[in-house]
Amino acid sequence: MDFLDRFKDKVTCAKLLDQLEQKLSSPFRFMEVCGTHTVAIFRSGLRSLLPDKLIHLSGPGCPVCVTHEREVAGFFELAKRKRVILVTFGDLLRIPGPRSQTLKDLQAQGARIKVVYSPLDSLEVAKDNPSSEVVFLGVGFETTAPTIAASLQLAKSQGLTNFSVFCLHKLVPPALKVLLEDEHVQIDGFLLPGHVSVIIGLQPYEFLSSRYHLPAVVGGFEPLDIVQALLTLVSLNPAQVVNCYPRAVKPEGNEKALKVMQEVFEVGPSLWRGIGLIAQSGLKLRGEWAEFDAQIRFGLTELPEVEETKGCRCGEVLRGILRPNECPLFAKACNPEHPIGPCMVSSEGSCAAYYKYEL
Repeated sequence: MDFLDRFKDKVTCAKLLDQLEQKLSSPFRFMEVCGTHTVAIFRSGLRSLLPDKLIHLSGPGCPVCVTHEREVAGFFELAKRKRVILVTFGDLLRIPGPRSQTLKDLQAQGARIKVVYSPLDSLEVAKDNPSSEVVFLGVGFETTAPTIAASLQLAKSQGLTNFSVFCLHKLVPPALKVLLEDEHVQIDGFLLPGHVSVIIGLQPYEFLSSRYHLPAVVGGFEPLDIVQALLTLVSLNPAQVVNCYPRAVKPEGNEKALKVMQEVFEVGPSLWRGIGLIAQSGLKLRGEWAEFDAQIRFGLTELPEVEETKGCRCGEVLRGILRPNECPLFAKACNPEHPIGPCMVSSEGSCAAYYKYEL
C-alpha cells in the first residue's frame, strides 16, 4: 500500500463526514487559502459530500490569480524588450493582460518567453544566452520564495550578470488580516495552506485566534487530511490555531528555508488583485541584491497603470464575497478556452475548478 493511500480511505472518510455533520448546529463559513486545497476539495468529490451547513469559500490562495493587473502589464513591458528572454512557470502564459492579450500571444508574435519547472532552470537559460538579459518572473507565495532566493545566491556565486528576477512574491498572513477587516467578508474559520505553512510554521497565523477570535487549522491535501482538518476547525472552542498536518509542517516552520529567504529578501508592500496595496505583504530584494532586481535594471520601479477588465469579478471571488458560478461571465464569455480573468486560467484557480468539476 502506498503511504498516502491511508489518507484516502473511504470508510474512515465517511465516518468523519458523519461526525462533521453532527457537530454543526448552525452554518459555518470556512475559507481555504491555498489553490491546491481548492482543487483537492473539488477533485476528490468532497465538496459535494460536505454538510449543507458547512459553507466553502475560496480565498486568495492562487498565486497567479492574485497577481495584480499592473504587475501583469509589467510582464508585457519586459517581454517586448529586444534583448530580454522572459522565463516563467507555465500558468502565467495565459493570464489576460493589457488589451486581453497574453504572454502566449506575445510569444507567437516573436517575444522570447520560455517555460521552466524550476527557478534553477532559468540560470541555465542565462548561461546559454550570454548576450541576452534573462528575467525570471518571481510570482508566488512563501512556498516558492526560498527556491528563488537560492537561485539568486547561485547566480551571484557563478557571476551571472545577465540574470535578474522580477520579484512579486506575496505573503499570506497579511492578506488574511485585510480580509478580516473587510466588512463584506464573512468568515467563521480558516483552512490554512499546507505548503505555505511548511515554510513559515504556525506563529504567523496566531493573530487569527488572539485578535480576531477565529479558529484556524493547517491541513494536508488528501481527503482524510481535509475532512479531519475541517472537523477540528468546527470543534475549536475557544478559537485556536492548530496543526493537522504534522507529517509535513513543524510549528517553527522550515528554519533553513526561512534563513535563505531572509538573506535575500526584505518585507515590503505588495499589490493584490481584487484587494489592492497591502502593507508588509510582499517580498522585495534587499539592497545588496539590487543588481538582480529586474524592476531596477529595466526602469520598472513604477508599474504601468491599467484599467481593470470590464465584467471580471475575480477580485470578489478571491475575497470570498462571490462564488465563481455567481459571476455573470462564468462559463459564458469566460471559460478555459477564452478566460477573461486569472481565476479561470490557473490550474489552482477557483473558477477553473468550478468549471471543471461542477458543470
